[in-house]
Amino acid sequence: CVAKITGLKKPVMTGPARVFDDEQSALAAILAGKIVAGDVMVLRYLGPKGGPGMPEMLAPTGALVGQGLGESVGLITDGRFSGGTWGMVVGHVAPEAAVGGLIALIEEGDSITIDAHQLLLQLNVSDGDITRRRAAWTAPEPRYRRGVQAKFAFNASSASTGAVLDNY
Repeated sequence: CVAKITGLKKPVMTGPARVFDDEQSALAAILAGKIVAGDVMVLRYLGPKGGPGMPEMLAPTGALVGQGLGESVGLITDGRFSGGTWGMVVGHVAPEAAVGGLIALIEEGDSITIDAHQLLLQLNVSDGDITRRRAAWTAPEPRYRRGVQAKFAFNASSASTGAVLDNY
């Protein structure tokens, strides 16, 4: 994963997960005032396969800053972010949710710690809970079944290897 921790007075955050499986519902929650200081937003199923193509998460991070929450809300995603992103942001999480990465197993309200000093991103739940969640997890239906986006989702490598199609 890639952490972009810039301009923050408090480089350590522990808070409850606010889980979203798409960018639109996350943005709607921010704009409706449903995200509060101390929350850690988890935007998943936005990686190379799940997006597909790793959409940029500038709109949610910009909305957080616009709501005065840039320093007090964390954001974790298997999507990507640009140089314009500001705040406690961790992106490019791999393995991504669409292939059953740990980000897929996070539940609403789980405690998550982001610590820039220790280079730590931690889901504060028991190993037993993770094992049970992994056993119950099923892959979501693909967003696309035909066309270029379906082909990309099926063939893209992990964000950790560049989200490329070089396996041909």
